[in-house]
Amino acid sequence: MTNDTKYMKRALTLAKKGLGTTSPNPVVGCVIVKDGAIIGEGWHKRAGGHHAEVHALEMAGTAARGADVYVTLEPCSHTGKTPPCCDALIRAGVKRVVAGMSDPNPRVNGGGLLALRQAGIETECGVLEAQCHTINRPFIKHMTTGLPLVTYKCAMTLDAKIATVTGESRWISCEASRKIVHRMRATSDAIMVGVDTIIADNPQLNVRHVTGSDPLRIIVDSHLRTPESVVVLSCGMALGTVIATTETNPRVHLRYQHTGASLIVCKSLDGKVDLHDLLLKLGERGIQSLLLEGGSHLAGEALKQGLIDECVFFYAPKVIGSDGFSPFAMTGITSMSESVRFIDIVVRRVGTDLMITARPEKKCLPA
Repeated sequence: MTNDTKYMKRALTLAKKGLGTTSPNPVVGCVIVKDGAIIGEGWHKRAGGHHAEVHALEMAGTAARGADVYVTLEPCSHTGKTPPCCDALIRAGVKRVVAGMSDPNPRVNGGGLLALRQAGIETECGVLEAQCHTINRPFIKHMTTGLPLVTYKCAMTLDAKIATVTGESRWISCEASRKIVHRMRATSDAIMVGVDTIIADNPQLNVRHVTGSDPLRIIVDSHLRTPESVVVLSCGMALGTVIATTETNPRVHLRYQHTGASLIVCKSLDGKVDLHDLLLKLGERGIQSLLLEGGSHLAGEALKQGLIDECVFFYAPKVIGSDGFSPFAMTGITSMSESVRFIDIVVRRVGTDLMITARPEKKCLPA
């Protein structure tokens, strides 16, 4: 393992400390090395706060002059809520900057590395690039498409059922799996469910079991059937709840005005919320990561339209039979050649469950 790889691995470890707290900014880690020793470390801790490079430079002090800098993302070259990081590196007199990947933000996108080179600083880009991409997948997708990264999560039995015929689903998965789900919620900008899930389960859609902030709650409710009495519209929670609908009549909207929840009016597709239009609207609001938790009709439509980036399945050692509910309510597939195929499959044991992470191949299924 080269020294560049060694120190970039450390920068990646630091960057991950910012997961769940930096959005809409990326997570970034930085390591400053001189004479074979780390003299400064830092990571981006929260949006609006100092960037990773600044924290590392503060730790290194004047010793940063002539040092090598390892940073998971190209240093920024524009002024936002904080000054450009490349300017700070130039002032510090560092000798070399190694970036894991270039910044997809069009305001940077090579400009930071160019500014460093013009100042006489040696640069290199692409060390552990794949790993650096992975930790910032939501940021990269949002910057390049305007859409949030969508992760679908569900717990199911060995015969692939997410609920009994009566709709009961608590609890299919074990406690260890549920803790992972709450960690996923804490690192997501938003969580989304369909109105049928709200009516059937009355979920809280918040973060418990782990430390973290609650994501924005989104209910996909084409015809505004959400009861005003549900938990997510109660005092203290409604301000963090959004209802996505196709209903354009402002008089109907007044029904929810007293709750404090907000409404997003979306285009209609086959009489329901156009999910692609909804994702675009959420992207415009700065939502970069979206955790989709159900139900089966919403998940089926999202998969059918090719809108899901990753799936996380928790399989519990239980069987409930053929009259239960499947995770994806889809019809029209009549041959194996039309099936949705998954790639990049990872399997691990979590408590008594199996956790499978996989990415669906991007394609839209027949209507």
